[in-house]
Amino acid sequence: MAKELFGTDGIRGVAGEAPLDPATVYALGVSLGREAASGHPQPEIVIGTDTRESGKWLAELVAGGLAAGGARVRFAGVTTTPAVAYLTRSGPFAAGVMISASHNPYRDNGIKIFDHSGFKLPDAEEHRIEQEIFRLRESPLAIQPLALEADAGLDREYLAFLESAAAVRFDGLHLALDCGNGAAYRLGPELFTRLGARVTAFAAEPNGQNINLNCGATHVEPLRDVVIEARADCGVAFDGDADRAIFVSSRGKILDGDAVLLAAARALRARGKLAGDLVVATVMSNLGLERALEADGIRMLRTPVGDKYVLEEMVRTGAALGGEQSGHVIFREHATTGDGLLTAVKMFGISQSFAYDLERMTADLKIYPQKLVNVKVREKKELTEVPAVAREIRAVEAAFAGTGRVLVRFSGTEPLARVMVEGPDLERVEQFTDLIAAAIRKEMGA
Repeated sequence: MAKELFGTDGIRGVAGEAPLDPATVYALGVSLGREAASGHPQPEIVIGTDTRESGKWLAELVAGGLAAGGARVRFAGVTTTPAVAYLTRSGPFAAGVMISASHNPYRDNGIKIFDHSGFKLPDAEEHRIEQEIFRLRESPLAIQPLALEADAGLDREYLAFLESAAAVRFDGLHLALDCGNGAAYRLGPELFTRLGARVTAFAAEPNGQNINLNCGATHVEPLRDVVIEARADCGVAFDGDADRAIFVSSRGKILDGDAVLLAAARALRARGKLAGDLVVATVMSNLGLERALEADGIRMLRTPVGDKYVLEEMVRTGAALGGEQSGHVIFREHATTGDGLLTAVKMFGISQSFAYDLERMTADLKIYPQKLVNVKVREKKELTEVPAVAREIRAVEAAFAGTGRVLVRFSGTEPLARVMVEGPDLERVEQFTDLIAAAIRKEMGA
């Protein structure tokens, strides 16, 4: 059951172009509104956006479609993806819609949908909505956007939830926040100031076009400079919709999602809250994390990339903690999605409670050399159907003999094959990555 519009994290593309053209976006609203109305009389749906200049008009197209489909809309304005997930599951909403392309450049945008439980839609439901969109597109649509005004009270509810999740206050702690000129630009500084920290915030002046621009969770070097210059106790960088967080220690060491998972797993286990001594990660997490957890007697399960797949496995196994190397971390006690602000609250709280900084808590995490190469492809085929590529992958796996990993997957949002090789020796890792990438380029390259 292949999906054509939805990727690993909703629908994503260049704003104004297919699949984010006005007719398709409006049809999505109609389809979702009808689906919600089939189970609820006059269902209410919450919508949020990040700071991209295209966010408001895309939200108004979705809202117009929802109204045409029989749903009412409340607009949270500029807010985070996890805020929409939280509001959807804690409020009277049949569904939630977030307009964001996460860490992508400002010209891109996307649509993520949550059901009433706060979970991202399962693949089967996304496929059903797609089919309805295609059916609606067969005849001309009378597109009628719905003007939206933000309800500030929704942000207050989310901030109160985050404050309640903090085990301790942060009085005396000096924190540097890189808000990525994105959805956390107001909420981040306000949250940590309310919790007692002294906050040095930057990249907190969005103009619609500077989201993720040389800042945020995918560009952590500016945060490292600020942490060192300001002599902050710790720093955290959020991406455009603040569903991920990357940390920088007081000495300038960058700590990604794998380091967060290790520190959080140890803290939860010490408190008897790591259900089943189990952590869920994705195929992208470093082999070093798996080895460090293993040494502590903690199992690690891997899923495909995407925090929705991490969450599905957490629910299936009863795991309390899961996440991605990219900084999406799910604390199941509190949330149904990766939440950068919540992750920061929990990690700063852990370092306060244990009197260790995050770098010291993860000092034994050995990061195996890892190389990732993206190859543009003209089509996405099963690798078993491309013998030359499959043969190269098997040869590399045999050479590693269990000491390394090979992962080749297609991007869910772009015409790319992603080749990742990981092992104890950097030279071999680079050599093997290049060999596999060359085979893909020759057989499938654009």
